Amino acid sequence: MSAHPLLEVDGLRVAVRRDGTALTVLDGVSFAVGAGQCLGIVGESGCGKSLTLRAAMGLLPPGIEPTGGEIRLSPRAGAAPCAVPPGQAAGRGLAMVFQDSHASLDPTARVGAFIADIVRRRTATSRAAARRRAVELLASVGVPDPALRFGAYPHELSGGMRQRVAIALALATDPRVLLCDEPTTALDVTLQAEILRLLDAARADRGLGMVFVSHDIAVIRQIADVVAVMYAGQIIEMGPAPDVLDRPRHPYTRALIDAVPTIDGPIGRFRPIAGSPPAPADYTPACRFMARCAHHVAACSGPVPGVGGLDSRHRSSCVNTLEAR
Repeated sequence: MSAHPLLEVDGLRVAVRRDGTALTVLDGVSFAVGAGQCLGIVGESGCGKSLTLRAAMGLLPPGIEPTGGEIRLSPRAGAAPCAVPPGQAAGRGLAMVFQDSHASLDPTARVGAFIADIVRRRTATSRAAARRRAVELLASVGVPDPALRFGAYPHELSGGMRQRVAIALALATDPRVLLCDEPTTALDVTLQAEILRLLDAARADRGLGMVFVSHDIAVIRQIADVVAVMYAGQIIEMGPAPDVLDRPRHPYTRALIDAVPTIDGPIGRFRPIAGSPPAPADYTPACRFMARCAHHVAACSGPVPGVGGLDSRHRSSCVNTLEAR
């Protein structure tokens, strides 16, 4: 990572307002992303992965609001990140690719015109120049016959093609950091590989920072440089991808990896994780994985150390790490 990251999320807390009280659902999430770097966030459904991206973008739904922490973006190459007010990140260098392309494309607008409108809003260019730029963007994400596809409606395109258009739409804002919320989940493995190659190429060509959320460890292994493991609203392990995925230190990370069957793995290795994550109402300062962990000790009942931030060392919030056993 360069001296100054493109994006910093520092101590992010998000709460659901219910009956006049705030129920914390994201608790002290911290990470940083540099130019050309991909941070992969992995964890079970409901752990807070997608909510983290939406909070960074300022796209939290009504009744859910940030209650602490800070989002900082670098205004230009080499510059130190500065705080971004809630809801303004999208106009200051962040863009997002959603899991469901239907959610990011207007079903009543032709896809090329939709992209051209974003280009015009951002650059105040002419209608003809915006059209040319939209065709270029469609071509850059591998849409065949982009001038012809310019006039297509979303329902006239396949799922993989719609996801390419969604990526072109995100790139039309000329972002510095691209947030990807499980963009390959609804695709078959062939299309999944194509979209991953496309995102990786865009990251390399444009020097983008990227945050890629997925529940699929194989996908995270393929695209991420740094991996953050989330559980119950917290990052519980973070470090270089090979370290975290091949030499995990937190029992949850180990259990998550073991719960994924592999073709070349030994027979009988697949082991589901017993139990369920705690509900936000039951969150405490103690280890939230303790009730499901076979390695817990008395110290697990006390406050656990935080994980995240700028430091890229391999760290775990477990007080009884696997490395020590």
